[in-house]
Amino acid sequence: METEIIKSLKVSFEELIQMLSDLDQQQLNEVPFEGSWTAAQVGDHLFQSYELIDILKENVVPTSRAIDEKVQGIKELFLNFKMKFQSPVSILPYRGFIDKAELLHGLNCRTNQLIDFAGSNDLSLTCTDFEFPGFGTLTRLELLIFIDVHTKRHTHQLRNIITCLQPIPYS
Repeated sequence: METEIIKSLKVSFEELIQMLSDLDQQQLNEVPFEGSWTAAQVGDHLFQSYELIDILKENVVPTSRAIDEKVQGIKELFLNFKMKFQSPVSILPYRGFIDKAELLHGLNCRTNQLIDFAGSNDLSLTCTDFEFPGFGTLTRLELLIFIDVHTKRHTHQLRNIITCLQPIPYS
């Protein structure tokens, strides 16, 4: 039986990968407007952020509070599309050309790992190796929900990028 978080992650990841798949190599690497990331850079940023799987697997302890206590705050913050954030330096996207096939392969692998993890581990435990700015330590469930809303935030960004891309003329 799939939990709500697994269902939501699957939908978010499928939408992300489909949006990137629908672009050709040139469109993926096209800067849509000044100051913007390319669609490929958005994908690369998410790929790097999915390394949180390592935090999910590492040191955990039983949780002494509601396992979803911080979910509402995370959602309110990251699904507020009017707010702008600076990416942590550690997950800034690559600035050069990003190969579509490599990007999609990497995203597929990491997203599958996250879904598999969510379906086969105790999500009530608190991850102790990472303190989320403004929220402190998170449970595995809260961290997976962050991954989901972070993906949703960037698929929203991708929609804006895609609407600004120049259509590729057909020969």
